Amino acid sequence: MNRLIIILFLIFAFGFQEKTDYKAAREKMVNNQIKARGIQNRLTLAAMQTVPRHKFVPEKLLSSAYFDSPLPIGYGQTISQPYIVAFMTETIKPKKDFKVLEIGTGSGYQAAILANIVDSVFTIEIVEALYDQAKIRLNELNYHNIFVKNADGYYGWEEKDPFDAIVVTAAAEFVPPPLIAQLKDGGKMIIPVGTPFITQQLLLIEKKEQKIKTKNLMFVRFVPFTRNKDQ
Repeated sequence: MNRLIIILFLIFAFGFQEKTDYKAAREKMVNNQIKARGIQNRLTLAAMQTVPRHKFVPEKLLSSAYFDSPLPIGYGQTISQPYIVAFMTETIKPKKDFKVLEIGTGSGYQAAILANIVDSVFTIEIVEALYDQAKIRLNELNYHNIFVKNADGYYGWEEKDPFDAIVVTAAAEFVPPPLIAQLKDGGKMIIPVGTPFITQQLLLIEKKEQKIKTKNLMFVRFVPFTRNKDQ
């Protein structure tokens, strides 16, 4: 009996320590990787502090979940570097009543960050296996304001437009016209544009009175914007 109690105590103790370590890792990530690089939006910082990034990486990479780098999630895709996720989130200036479109669900991490801030997130993933995994994961984590679709993100989600903001997490060779059309007047889109497999420009696109304003923000390196083969 005493031996059983000791075993149960050890299981509880190690489980508690694991949770504590992940929380500490998130705090360190936010302080050293995000705040230190100039991210100031309080809603963005709170979301980065809250969302358990380790739930969005493959089990074999759990120890690297809060590292200052992107990580592979399979099928040639990655979960973005924490700073880039925070930067893209802050740049669209998210508000609680926003409806946001994300192109490139991947693991679901960027969608989860946005969902902690805005009213609703509509996210599209073209890789069916990643779509299935993300949908299950987000449901298990109780993100009921995230809606996931398996489709070609080039065409956006016309039935749900217009969007207050659009976040694209894959490098396109040009800005897809359907996404511009689905952006609300006064809305913002952030998208990496350039040649696949080398550095691209992260662009901020603002739409006002049907006029488009584009601003180069920084050089980045994203996985390519995947299209259906028959397109």
